[in-house]
Amino acid sequence: MKKYYLPLGLIGLLVVLTGASWLGFFSDYIQTVIMLVGINIIVTASLNLVNGYMGEFSVGHAGFMAVGAYISTIFTTRVIPHFVLGTPLIPTGLYAPDVTAWAENPAAHLVFPVVLLIGGLGAAIAGLVVAIPSFKIRGDYLAIITLAVNYIVKSSFENTQALGGSRGITGIPKLSTVPWVFFWAVVSLWAMRNFILSNYGRGVVAIREDEIAAGLMSVNTRRTKILGFCISSFFAGIGGGLLAHLLLYINPSTFSILKSVEALAMVYLGGMSSISGSILGAIAYTGLAEALRPLRLWKWVVIPLILIFLMLFRREGIMGGREFKFLLPKEEVKGYAAASD
Repeated sequence: MKKYYLPLGLIGLLVVLTGASWLGFFSDYIQTVIMLVGINIIVTASLNLVNGYMGEFSVGHAGFMAVGAYISTIFTTRVIPHFVLGTPLIPTGLYAPDVTAWAENPAAHLVFPVVLLIGGLGAAIAGLVVAIPSFKIRGDYLAIITLAVNYIVKSSFENTQALGGSRGITGIPKLSTVPWVFFWAVVSLWAMRNFILSNYGRGVVAIREDEIAAGLMSVNTRRTKILGFCISSFFAGIGGGLLAHLLLYINPSTFSILKSVEALAMVYLGGMSSISGSILGAIAYTGLAEALRPLRLWKWVVIPLILIFLMLFRREGIMGGREFKFLLPKEEVKGYAAASD
């Protein structure tokens, strides 16, 4: 019966969150914060796959979020309404067509997962384009390339008038809900956890420890790094799509380098090489940012100071390479139990 505790618990939590949101037990503000936490968990865990488990240093994660956000938004505001409502595929005005009728259609929520997957695949392809030349060389060049990609993506959207240019896209239907965000957070954590425990994931960790030794032990280092980077980009795209359909408005500045820095801060706050740390880091950072909102601009002085003190007194972050037991394979859980006895 124990093996069913976790899935049954997750299903029960999903039912509770769905019922509470439909019955109005949560205010709109609380629901928004819960969804931001879920989105940040997806983004943080995906970045931790590269910066923590792989041992590389990516600083342009917001660029892949932007690709997923714009692709999914184009489908929900332009492509699908064009075929369903007959709206213009490319609006002639400054704003997207009115898709209120489409957003109220129950079919919109059923199509939403497919749209997110398309956005994630677009981000994964963008990650592949970045990874192929980046992993031909070793060192810190990935940081420079991903930083450049973040600026390239942002500038490209700013100068594409069909996508709103610097004004961005408005009129995005509100399709991100607490159940959907919770579902995608669980799926992303489950997928990345299983990848890390797979042979490819073990290869990723081996590359972090010693890339030359990993190559000598028959690990195809370049292919493994490209695969890990594409998976990370895919889930960043999913997070970007969810964020776009939560905010209901996006522009290139939404995915500036500051967004990438936020993701880095959550990774280091929670702890490198730890999915559990990604969860706690996202929760702590989002909660701290909301709690300090009354300070306005001063909160961006307080939060960095807290991170500095954390790095001084607890360099490994909150978890520091450790995991919750439900994220460990059964063999390791038994090992921990035997060691405690």
